[in-house]
Amino acid sequence: MSTDFESIYFIGAGGIGMAALERYFLARGKRVAGYDRTPSELTDALQAEGVHIDFDENPELIPDHCRDPKHTLVVYTPAVPAEHRGLTWFRQNGFEVVKRARVLGIVTRQSRSLCFAGTHGKTTTSSMAAHILHDSGIGCNAFLGGVLRNYRSNFLLSHTSPYSVIEADEFDRSFHQLAPYIAVITSTDPDHLDIYGTPEAYRESFAHFTSLITEGGALISHTGIELTPRTADGVRRFTYGRDEGDFHATDIVKGDGEISFNLVTPWETIPDIRLGVPVDINIDNAIAAMAACRLVDVPADDMRRAMATFMGPKRRFEFWLKQPGPDGRVMIDDYAHHPDELRASITSVRDLYPTRRLTVVFQPHLFTRTRDFADDFADALSLADEVILLPIYPARELPIDGVNSEMLLEKIKCEKKSLFSKEKLINSIKNLNFDILLTVGAGDIDRLLPQICQEYQKQQPR
Repeated sequence: MSTDFESIYFIGAGGIGMAALERYFLARGKRVAGYDRTPSELTDALQAEGVHIDFDENPELIPDHCRDPKHTLVVYTPAVPAEHRGLTWFRQNGFEVVKRARVLGIVTRQSRSLCFAGTHGKTTTSSMAAHILHDSGIGCNAFLGGVLRNYRSNFLLSHTSPYSVIEADEFDRSFHQLAPYIAVITSTDPDHLDIYGTPEAYRESFAHFTSLITEGGALISHTGIELTPRTADGVRRFTYGRDEGDFHATDIVKGDGEISFNLVTPWETIPDIRLGVPVDINIDNAIAAMAACRLVDVPADDMRRAMATFMGPKRRFEFWLKQPGPDGRVMIDDYAHHPDELRASITSVRDLYPTRRLTVVFQPHLFTRTRDFADDFADALSLADEVILLPIYPARELPIDGVNSEMLLEKIKCEKKSLFSKEKLINSIKNLNFDILLTVGAGDIDRLLPQICQEYQKQQPR
């Protein structure tokens, strides 16, 4: 497949991963257009940057410059239904139609790519690495799964850097299209069982991913994860972790809203790393990102400076409200949508505010994930003082009998728990006197955040 087309049309143009590619092709002078189901803040931004986006499947709306199969490449995501009218029209009319992952694979083959994979943590670690490379002046082309607050984009461009930074998505085995120079694996806790069927098949996909690392490259994996690497001869292997591994932390200090530590590498100890987003889980994330960057010779001083200025991706432990004082209201949003991510998010809030009352608003994502991990979700949510559930966000799925938020609510052990519609939630915020509020989920809960925050600010502290 070649990317030497005049026009690129994206079906699912409002997806975060698709947005990075759209920005990449815009920067290369291509004409970019696409379809998405609903408008969003991201589609608004893409349209302002020059992407033509329609919100109706009608093929007649496809712009003229995307109607010639000789000059147009069509890119789609696995979440798009096979019967999508626009996708069907392109296929029936002889266009080259490829998945997003295949295009991303070409980018990795044209550069030295740092690919970050794992059930959890890949967005933050890849974002940290991209920020380090950019801030150091080495630069990179970065294709990320979250909008970096430092740059207000999920795409970074360099016309001169040999490096790319890729968030390697295991959904639909997309990361099997990549050719990593350095592969980082943060975790292999089972997920996407609707695709893989069994935990063993899920972990096997990560083993296959390690076999794709190019000659002279490296694998960096978290200590203790279930992984049987299949790297080729000549590929170096490293481990990382908070307290052990080839890359690890020592002298961790927490206090006054800051976290600092020393980074131990196989070659030296880099002192006084300070986290711009001082959350406990970011110790592991920072070690992984800096390990990858150290392997491409980013100077220690550059890494130290970049970590202190890293603001994080949107929706990854993002503070929406942080009033001063011991009783000041706090509202945090996080993308957590797997039980282990949810547990880590709640535990991190507890770590920051050990004496405060914590209310969690959770929007489950996917019927299959809720079904497969219901007990684990309930156990994680039970760590909160109060839980409010929203209906399951279906994304690409149809409902499953007996799988709903009511079923999950029954399993949660909190004394105070409830289930609201999105509309009722906004009204309830007006009447409920929260202390620390954590909103979590990978659906569309983020579209409610401005209203939730506005109502939350109006309340008087306890």
